[in-house]
Amino acid sequence: MDMFYRIVSLLGGLALFLYGMRTMGDGLKNCSGNAMRIALKKVTDRPIKGFILGLLITCVIQSSTACIVLTVGLVGAGFLTFRQSVGVVLGAEVGTTITAQIIRLMDLSAGTGSILYFFKSDNLAPMALIVGIILIMFVRGASTSAVGTIFIGFGVLFVGLMNMSAAVASLGDSLSNLLTAFEHNYILQFFSGVLVTGIIQSSSAVIGILQTLASSVGVHFYGVFAVIVGVNIGDCLTTYLVCRIGAKPNQIRTCLVHIIYTVIEATLIFTTIAILRGTGIISDSLWNASLNAGGVANMHSLFRLIPAVILLPFINKIADLVEKIKPDNPVDEEDSEIENNLRDLDEHLIDNPSIALAESAHLIGHMIDVAIHNYQSAKGQFRAYDQKRAERIKERELLLDRMADAANKYIIDLSPNITLDSDTRKQSFQFRALNCFERIGDYANNIGEAATALQENSLSFSTQAMAELEVVFSAIDKILEQTRTAFKYNNPDESIRIEAMEEAIDDVIDILQENHIDRMVHRQCEVLSGIHFQNVLQNLERISDMCSDMAVGLLGRYDDDIHGQEHVFIHDLHHSNDPDYIKEYRTHLNQYMAQVREITQLANSQENPQS
Repeated sequence: MDMFYRIVSLLGGLALFLYGMRTMGDGLKNCSGNAMRIALKKVTDRPIKGFILGLLITCVIQSSTACIVLTVGLVGAGFLTFRQSVGVVLGAEVGTTITAQIIRLMDLSAGTGSILYFFKSDNLAPMALIVGIILIMFVRGASTSAVGTIFIGFGVLFVGLMNMSAAVASLGDSLSNLLTAFEHNYILQFFSGVLVTGIIQSSSAVIGILQTLASSVGVHFYGVFAVIVGVNIGDCLTTYLVCRIGAKPNQIRTCLVHIIYTVIEATLIFTTIAILRGTGIISDSLWNASLNAGGVANMHSLFRLIPAVILLPFINKIADLVEKIKPDNPVDEEDSEIENNLRDLDEHLIDNPSIALAESAHLIGHMIDVAIHNYQSAKGQFRAYDQKRAERIKERELLLDRMADAANKYIIDLSPNITLDSDTRKQSFQFRALNCFERIGDYANNIGEAATALQENSLSFSTQAMAELEVVFSAIDKILEQTRTAFKYNNPDESIRIEAMEEAIDDVIDILQENHIDRMVHRQCEVLSGIHFQNVLQNLERISDMCSDMAVGLLGRYDDDIHGQEHVFIHDLHHSNDPDYIKEYRTHLNQYMAQVREITQLANSQENPQS
């Protein structure tokens, strides 16, 4: 039974590790991404920079596994590209040996006086968890909560690693004996290193065992060199697990780089030692040399550093090989089109604002297409809920954020070159429009989350509430199409129609909220369902508001009397006697209110069949 509980503990540690990685990835996705993305791009734009970054991170957190998993998380969250991650992985491989050397020199395991003791995993994990929970529970702000989630994920990840190590700690003597049991059989030496590191999940810990053995009973070069090579391979087991469980193609590629690199590294070392031994460069005295703890650490460092230096210039070749092994999944047509539009923002056009603004307008026009698609998907969730569609809504929202960030930066970069008043107005309008379209995407995502909440709590809207919601859906469909047309064709005339539609939608939603309150008072719907119904109506009204905001901005672009006085114009328009505006407004209001009255009458007749 003892072995059974040990296995359960090991699997529990693995579960914590994988959950921590997922939580950390969620936090990274929810973080304010553009600044982090730009910073990471700057420090990983060349392989040598990525190499140094991976080396430094591993020196600090004392775990190449954690560094590589963090890198995989950044790739999955879109902060690093696959090719940017390759140098980081190689740096992490070398960083773990440097950490071992520092630990050896400073006798870190003997006392708590060294500053590096702070960064030991059994100290770092609880500290990360404490910081994370403080940020989530006691500090307000969405970005702060996202950072707290990253800390929580990182802490849980480390706790999982520690739990796995603790589960096999009682096997220490057996594992130690296994490492030195095959002094004259290099193949079995190699596989013992792979096996022990795969079980313990820490190359530093296995090297530490070897150092302890070297200090106590002594080891020889020929007796441990193959073990150390096997240690490097065994370090890949966690990476393998990560790339097999729920990873995206680029994350799988990053994991494969680690695995392929260590296989090439092992091949290089074995081949080199065989040649040097065969030619006599490795003499009998060196071959039979007795190693102390420092000698084991030095061998480990050389076995990781020299292959990294040799292979660093060939990073792109390794990346090409990995991309052939793991090709892209079939690309979603929408994703492909977005990527193409993002690439069309040509930095070389910044010196020519008129052309550049046409490029950014094209991207912003695509943003309203994506936002409307997300709204349509969110609306569909109330008719027939689909988990895959829910996930796609979130993915599409992230794509919209990327488009907004890219367009915003591009338009700002144009500023020093803009001299014409017409271009200045166009730039100002584009800022307004991209913000409106990005917010429409946010509200669509909120509507989708409301549908998910209903599904998770086994709730639904009443027949009357759902019918009323369909009325608003049809009105939002229309105003979104008007908005798309107005923006893409620069049609100010359409803007007045949008404003009339927006005012009608506001009035219809006010009536529906009164109906909703009446149903709540008469207990005709669940309280929680009612809260979600209100939430959906509020987000629909905000979508309508954003359409109005874009439309008024378009009017101001062409009308000097409106430009800079948009709020005054809206107020005056709503209180004017403009016959065209009033006619447009009343047409829409009467159409939707007639539908609402029919729904109410039908509901009343079903409740009172005798009347």
